[in-house]
Amino acid sequence: MRATAKAHTNIALIKYWGKRNEELILPTNNSLSVTLDGFYTETTVHFKEHFEQDKFILNNETISGVMYERVTKYLDLFREHANKKNLYAEVISMNKVPTAAGFASSASGFAALAAATAKALELNLSKQDLSRFTRQGSGSACRSVYGGFVEWEKGEANDGSDSFAIQIAPQDHWDIRIAAVVLTAKEKDVSSRVGMKRTVDTSVFYDGWLESLPADLHAIKEGIKARDFEKVGSIAEANCLKMHATTLGANPPFTYWQDNTMTVMQAVQELRKENVPAYFTIDAGPNVKVLYLPEDEEKVLEKLHATEEVSDVIVSKVGEGISYV
Repeated sequence: MRATAKAHTNIALIKYWGKRNEELILPTNNSLSVTLDGFYTETTVHFKEHFEQDKFILNNETISGVMYERVTKYLDLFREHANKKNLYAEVISMNKVPTAAGFASSASGFAALAAATAKALELNLSKQDLSRFTRQGSGSACRSVYGGFVEWEKGEANDGSDSFAIQIAPQDHWDIRIAAVVLTAKEKDVSSRVGMKRTVDTSVFYDGWLESLPADLHAIKEGIKARDFEKVGSIAEANCLKMHATTLGANPPFTYWQDNTMTVMQAVQELRKENVPAYFTIDAGPNVKVLYLPEDEEKVLEKLHATEEVSDVIVSKVGEGISYV
């Protein structure tokens, strides 16, 4: 009972920021992402009859504590579904994403874990069902089940049965590029989960954020369908700024940005003044992702590499969904 799965991370163009149910990870709003081919997690799950507890190895290091407990609790969901509550597994995961630095490492991590676990247990889940399971490990992970452009539907049901991801455009629909600008690989002071809850509970700007989202979502889906890069890029950038504004209205206020985050944002704005269409987006972390078209790659990369305090720039194309090794 063994399987290996590979999942890529994604970057949200319309942000997921807030839960209506913490335990089931049900969001307050729909979100939309693009899957990236440059960052991924590959995970092997091997259920062993003689094991008396789970074992988790991440990047060749045996994991204990909170991260281990999160993984073993997640495996319980699948064990219960398969009616194999006393069957334990060795989980070996290689994560090609900077952990907890705003590159959505949990998205690829839990998507790969879910896919490998389901296959090892021979559950034969549909992608929609796999997305429901994956959501309960990490919200954004449900979008990494699919390649291309993906929407996570918030749903209305209290049990989360109608909250899952759907693909709105396949990987080969549109060739755009996403440059991940690495400023720091250090772990964040405020985790995404903690920051999200604080924002929902206390931010004076949060209601305004929610009210703005349906229009953003409708417009960006139109832009993706029409391959209108400036429309998609400008909506994604504005949506990102609105999300981060909500953290400034929280109590106590906080921000994921650093000085060099602002420097990269300004560099992207300068590119547009030079007639190079490029747009930024930022998840819950200091690192910046830059959207641009293939024909502008040389100019964009030259600008980013010349920007002070940029330690690396990693280019992704639109990525694929879950695959099995």
